[in-house]
Amino acid sequence: MNRLFAIPVAALALAVSVPAQATGLHTCDAGDRGAWKTAGQLQAKMTKEGWQVRRIKEDGGCYEVYGTTPEGQRVEAYYHPATLEKLLVARRGEVLFRK
Repeated sequence: MNRLFAIPVAALALAVSVPAQATGLHTCDAGDRGAWKTAGQLQAKMTKEGWQVRRIKEDGGCYEVYGTTPEGQRVEAYYHPATLEKLLVARRGEVLFRK
């Protein structure tokens, strides 16, 4: 019985000890979070530029955006959180824009 209990406990300990890593295509050196603009500001900027935004999340120190470009392409885009500068746009593994 102890052996059956030890395996899940060991697996859990290993999973907890692994550091969190960014899963996306790009990382940002974004500095202090106090200097970041909000995701709402990014969404307003993108909407003004003709994008349709489905989701904005934080990944690798960047804002990762899932949405549709003004040309109608469904993409994943990365923006710098302090400047809201577009850094990368990709679609199905193909890089469409990289700064």
